[in-house]
Amino acid sequence: MLATNYTNARQKFKEYCDIANNDLETIIVTRKQGGNVVIMSEAEYNNLMENLFIRSNPESYKELLESIAQIKRGQSKIRELIEDE
Repeated sequence: MLATNYTNARQKFKEYCDIANNDLETIIVTRKQGGNVVIMSEAEYNNLMENLFIRSNPESYKELLESIAQIKRGQSKIRELIEDE
């Protein structure tokens, strides 16, 4: 995670956008007035939102963890998909 001030972020905005996208780095932009903001790639943002959604339903999250545990124990099966005709 990087941190920079508002003035520096304005001057190097393209560079920080490239860092966020290419290096999957999160940049905190600090401001004297108002709250700080975060620059992150859209991919990282989407991943964060998906994780929040998955974890928002405790029962679904529990089932997901159990499925992962079954795979690690070798208790999974590979199946062919049925295609519509």
